[in-house]
Amino acid sequence: MKSFKAAVAQTASNPVDALASAEKAAAIIRKAAGEGAKLIVFPEAFLGGYPKGASFGAPIGIRKPEGREAFRDYYERAIDLDGEEVALIAEATAETGLFAVMGCIERDGGTLYCTVLFFDGEKGLIGKHRKLMPTAGERLIWGFGDGSTMPVFETPLGRIGAVICWENYMPMLRMHMYSQGVSLYCAPTADDRDTWLPSMQHIALEGRCFVLSACQHITRGAFPDDHECALGDDPDTVLMRGGSAIVDPLGNVLAGPNFEGETVLYADIDMAAVARGKYDFDVTGHYARPDIFQLRVDDRPKRAVSNISDEPLSD
Repeated sequence: MKSFKAAVAQTASNPVDALASAEKAAAIIRKAAGEGAKLIVFPEAFLGGYPKGASFGAPIGIRKPEGREAFRDYYERAIDLDGEEVALIAEATAETGLFAVMGCIERDGGTLYCTVLFFDGEKGLIGKHRKLMPTAGERLIWGFGDGSTMPVFETPLGRIGAVICWENYMPMLRMHMYSQGVSLYCAPTADDRDTWLPSMQHIALEGRCFVLSACQHITRGAFPDDHECALGDDPDTVLMRGGSAIVDPLGNVLAGPNFEGETVLYADIDMAAVARGKYDFDVTGHYARPDIFQLRVDDRPKRAVSNISDEPLSD
């Protein structure tokens, strides 16, 4: 497909009800499809919630009982990949044919992961990316992804991949994405600062790819009264102000940034712009200098426990 319409959903999740968030996302997917969109990107942790301002009762060297209870509650709000939330998104993408990139909090055993899910129309959930490096206090509540979930998917729209929030500041991860030929680089985030858009423009120029970044616009009032929040308890306080945007391969901003409220931003994507951009700069091709610089990526899954019964018998 040489050109199509793409969307980024700057919308608030329901931080205490992942199923309600999934229902909201499904409605947005159907509405975006009605507007002609073929691809939509949702923010970081949209299903399961981003606990902005919470400390989970963890001063250095101490875990308070109320913090353990806060984590238990957050753990219960997370999603399982075989759960109803995923089924609702898969149903909406199958109905509309949209490719959806969805941020979530994934529950796996006793650990939570900040994850992006990829839904490809009638194929349903086709893969995921787990955040490699939770930032600062996120490390307390989220596990670390490994190299086995850094995919780029070949689709009729282009090659789609995702990098979450401050992972975008990891040069070697970006280089790995570029090496896979990503042309539709999705950046779900919780970073609403003025400095975020210039980073997205840099990545678009560096990778000569389209960058689609989605951040929530959410207020304190979306959270329950007992939610611990360092930003206060005024329900009108904006905890994340958006800033979602779509950028082309030469760094031109096609849509956004928007800081005004919940919205869906649209832009027309001309995939020929990728080749035009690489005319004078291909970071893993003619501009790479592999005689000097090389990157080695370990993309094997890492498991804490392996069973001998899972291994084939040797002759």
